[in-house]
Amino acid sequence: MNRPLRRVAAACGLLMVLLLLNLNFIQVIKADEYRDDPKNARVLLEQYDRERGAILVASDPIAFSRETGDKLKYLRIYADGKLYAFATGYYSHIYGRSGIERSEDSILSGNDDRLFVRRIVDLLTRESTQGGTVKLTLNAAAQEAAYKGLAGRRGAVVALEPATGRILAMVSTPSFDPNELADHSGTKVTNAWQRYTEDDQMPLLNRAFNQTYPPGSTFKLVTAAAALSSGRYTPAGAVPGPARLDLPLTNVDLPNYFNGTCSPNSQTTTIKRALEKSCNTTFGAIGMDLGDEVLRKQAEAFGFGERFEVPLPVVASIFPSDLNEPQTAQSAIGQFDVRATPLEMAMVVAGIANQGVVMKPYLVEEVRAPDLDVLSRTDPEELGRAIRPQVAADLTAIMISVVDNGTATNAQIDGIDVAGKTGTAQVGVGKNPHAWFVCFAPADDPKIAIAVVLENGGSERQIEVGGNLLAAPIARAVMEAILGR
Repeated sequence: MNRPLRRVAAACGLLMVLLLLNLNFIQVIKADEYRDDPKNARVLLEQYDRERGAILVASDPIAFSRETGDKLKYLRIYADGKLYAFATGYYSHIYGRSGIERSEDSILSGNDDRLFVRRIVDLLTRESTQGGTVKLTLNAAAQEAAYKGLAGRRGAVVALEPATGRILAMVSTPSFDPNELADHSGTKVTNAWQRYTEDDQMPLLNRAFNQTYPPGSTFKLVTAAAALSSGRYTPAGAVPGPARLDLPLTNVDLPNYFNGTCSPNSQTTTIKRALEKSCNTTFGAIGMDLGDEVLRKQAEAFGFGERFEVPLPVVASIFPSDLNEPQTAQSAIGQFDVRATPLEMAMVVAGIANQGVVMKPYLVEEVRAPDLDVLSRTDPEELGRAIRPQVAADLTAIMISVVDNGTATNAQIDGIDVAGKTGTAQVGVGKNPHAWFVCFAPADDPKIAIAVVLENGGSERQIEVGGNLLAAPIARAVMEAILGR
């Protein structure tokens, strides 16, 4: 064979090798990506050719599939779409999946390995393959109370069962209608998507799990927990309580939100009194005394710094690092660069309610096969102990006094002790601060722990008013829904 022919043969051999490599790359390495690509028409038709499983709250389907008779055989339907939008998510032939529709897709679609035998039986009997069912932990009455209370304002509510971590309510507003994104009309879906994504109120943002806020005075619970856990402070012991706290390294002082000292005619007060009145100076002083590392460790014990999957992804809440003294004082009252999700602040009060033990939050109660056999059930799991039982008891007693005698009187429920804390977070010059309220009840046998945040819901003049007037009544309605009041 002469040299030109050998070169041609070598080139053909190289091309053959490259072709085989490319085929393996496409069929093996990229197979999952191509299969899951929403633009893959064959896979799309296959997905819509089977009945997708339902998502349940109690025994009621809040997402289910209905036969249509068109090219895409089944249409996804969302009952009370806006109410449960951030739990169910959407199932769209253009924009894919979100929420439980995404995290539990293998069960809902029927592709989960635990349903393999079922698929084989369906194949042999020529029955249509169906998806499994996902039951959520949400309580319908609590969810409705939270949604009604927010009334479309920018904000979020999260309610937990302290002893287990079950998520009883998870609402973010403004919300969206997943039915509009599940429609089979491409034009309707793209128009809805454009409307939602261009809305400056960001209705597709899950503020409960994926937005962090300065927690303001609600973070004073974490600072108080660190102080009482240190052994150097007691609820009734004397602590600084001036009208203004001198901050080192700066000419700026830290004032209280009200004029005057924390206790009348005195430069000192108690932690109990300071939480009742939400005194900035007391907790700023305690924060500087303890140091930023102590505060950070206490915050992390409650879940700060950790990303959660419930199974929906939850962004990490943040306590900043490398703080100087003024920054530590500001951080101790939930300002500077401290940021928390509503879920995280619900975990803080749930941990206090649960005698100091923080439970891992979860949204999925159980997963069922198409024949309703239970495939798995979520067992409660401890995240860790944040504080000793005695510290939790001390904080509970103080938080009851905050509701009975302090800044959170609008959370009172006749015949039930409610433990709570208001908070308002400054967010910049010319903007109303965020209004917070966190609580649990009944204080002696906690069934529910709640965090409420209203964006720009506070008042520049009376800082704690937003938490008491606006956020606390929402929490009270959710508590009454769970407690049957």
